[in-house]
Amino acid sequence: MTERPAMIAATPDVDLLSDLLRDVRLSGSVFLHGRFTEPFGVTSPARWFESQPLAHLRHVSVFHLIAGGRASMELPDGGVVELTKEDLVLIPFTPEHRFWNGAVTEFVSGEDMLRPGPVPGLGEIAFGGGGPETRIICGFLESAELLPAPLFRSLPAMLVERTAGDAVSATLAASATSLIEQLDNDPQPGAEAMLGRLMELLFVEVLRRHSRRLPEGARGILAASRDPILARAISALHRDPAQRWTIEDLARYAGASRTVLNERFGDMIGKSPMDYLAGLRMQVACDLLRSTRKALPHVAEDVGYESVAAFSRAFRRIVGVSPGAWREAI
Repeated sequence: MTERPAMIAATPDVDLLSDLLRDVRLSGSVFLHGRFTEPFGVTSPARWFESQPLAHLRHVSVFHLIAGGRASMELPDGGVVELTKEDLVLIPFTPEHRFWNGAVTEFVSGEDMLRPGPVPGLGEIAFGGGGPETRIICGFLESAELLPAPLFRSLPAMLVERTAGDAVSATLAASATSLIEQLDNDPQPGAEAMLGRLMELLFVEVLRRHSRRLPEGARGILAASRDPILARAISALHRDPAQRWTIEDLARYAGASRTVLNERFGDMIGKSPMDYLAGLRMQVACDLLRSTRKALPHVAEDVGYESVAAFSRAFRRIVGVSPGAWREAI
């Protein structure tokens, strides 16, 4: 167990977004290259259902990159966006959604049209009325984030980024588009992995740009990254969740009083610092139980608990099942 932290001597530069992304352990993959000709109307099925057993322990988001042409996209809440080449769409909780172009009389299921492509794991769709073409690259982003954790829940139901006005985003989007085009003519080993990494990079870029645009008074973990006190406190928790943190220690590290720190956590994150820490520890524990064969006493120690009993009680309270049941379920 590490010792209590000393008060910081000066305000350090904190990259909270990097700390958050490190702990959610993103894994990107591309599953579809679609070629749609006007008019077309396609329904993409829901990928996540809250009622499924242990659904809150696995987070999957859907990513769409418009590689060419244009389309309209709609979520169940009725929100519609108009998309054009190299626009990015992130749908954090993957409900059923529709996209189309032209005078559409009916929508067909994308899954019914999916066919194997030149690269294993990457399917293809060719559909439409023969008019101008729209190409869409679709991918998954999986993460280790628990549903109670704050990153994905802080995002809008549909997040759209226009890459044309940003050099970094445009380069990443163009790289993914170029790689897809090469696959049509000369599939190369490793292409699927490259596309997956590009999806991860595009997601990070979307988050970076979204966080910069948040208005004054915004709430959530990304808005908290702009608050020096909260950024220092949350970053410290992510870098050493096993530390024997107390609210006094954390406030001193962040350069604030206990009262100020508690108030800012409640206002911005919606929970106390210690509740946030408990959720973070369970997120780390779930990842250890999934990715290692460590015995429970070692997992408990790694996330800051001195006994398996205390760890198991906290795990069941936050996750909803025992550590052993969670390990068996995966």
